[in-house]
Amino acid sequence: MTEQTRKNDFGYIGYEYREVAVSGEYISIYMDSYPCFGWEPDPNRAMGQEGGASIPKGAERADHGDRKTLYFRRSHSISNKAELTRLQRNFDSCIQEIEELNRSKTITALMAALSVGIVGTAFMAGSVFAVTAEPPVIWLMILLALPGFAGWILPCFLYRKLVQKKSAEVNPLIEQKYDEIYTICEKGNNLIYM
Repeated sequence: MTEQTRKNDFGYIGYEYREVAVSGEYISIYMDSYPCFGWEPDPNRAMGQEGGASIPKGAERADHGDRKTLYFRRSHSISNKAELTRLQRNFDSCIQEIEELNRSKTITALMAALSVGIVGTAFMAGSVFAVTAEPPVIWLMILLALPGFAGWILPCFLYRKLVQKKSAEVNPLIEQKYDEIYTICEKGNNLIYM
């Protein structure tokens, strides 16, 4: 920010404050990108410690999972505020879409692996019932145990294969979103420093 935005005629500057809950892997991109929309880390929030690793200034532990809360402020009298806010919302939606794309890599694979595992367990249960029946039906036990064991072993390989396949589909889309983020940040930066 320029010196003009730091102090107005009376020596006072009003700030807007924003708290953003961010997944741990996106802290850096938020800390690098939010200044392009006029935000700066809130200096009133101290640098914290979490498990021995330092958290960037402006970030603190949130109460939900691996998410952290980042604290920002910006001058209330910043020029082009409406356009900067619009760009910031576009940035936030791009990050959200990237998170959803990353989640989509594993969700289908997880469901398929769980389904195969459950079917394998059903075959194994049938095998157990066949061997515990009076008299034991050994041939049926063997017939049901083979797909049961396969249903317990295959999910691991199936999961890996499906994640690799989905990653190959999704990674270009994620790269497009990152390119869109860089364009948005450039526009915001040009609005602030023009």
